[in-house]
Amino acid sequence: MKMHFIIATFCLLGLASPTFAVDAGLMAGIDALSHGFAKVNYQTPKEARVAAFQPLIIKAKHLLKTYPDAPEAMIMDALILSSTAAVEGGVDALIKVREARELLLHAEKINPQALDGAVYTCLGSLYAKVPSWPISFGDQDKARKYLKKALKLDPVSIDANYFYADFLADQGEYVQAVSHLHLALQTPLRAGREDADTGRRDEAAKLLAKINMAHRQEIAAH
Repeated sequence: MKMHFIIATFCLLGLASPTFAVDAGLMAGIDALSHGFAKVNYQTPKEARVAAFQPLIIKAKHLLKTYPDAPEAMIMDALILSSTAAVEGGVDALIKVREARELLLHAEKINPQALDGAVYTCLGSLYAKVPSWPISFGDQDKARKYLKKALKLDPVSIDANYFYADFLADQGEYVQAVSHLHLALQTPLRAGREDADTGRRDEAAKLLAKINMAHRQEIAAH
């Protein structure tokens, strides 16, 4: 069984101003994982990503073991697990996304604003993209709720706007999707996060072109 979903890759990179003081070693670990993740997700051929993600899974687990109560480490671990699942498929993917959800829900209880509220974008994308019951826990209502929370916290976030647009497109709400994609594309690249933001912009541009091509008349009518 192949799972066709993509989690909120690099949903957590608004790291410039953490809500609370974060240990320097923890942030250094997250930075290293984040840049490694961007390389795998945006520069590695899809067929090679599962293998390329394995060292990152090990490093993310080590970071969480070192900082077991840190929601930032939980979010990072969840991101790596779910992104591996997105390209892996099968039963192992189902196991990984369930573990990712538990990590994110735990992080939400500790500090929902950790890493600028990345947990909301990640949870929203998970609920939007994984299969629904009885295969897994996909839930479009929960997806919308979490993605809207992410946007409320940061209305100009490139990640929150992109993933809400992706969700809206899946729901057939193309006019609103286009609006949020334009917002994502207008967001300046973040210092130190250019690799991730450039990859996200490329995804947003491709989705915008796809929607415009397939639903040009509907969008023009608005």
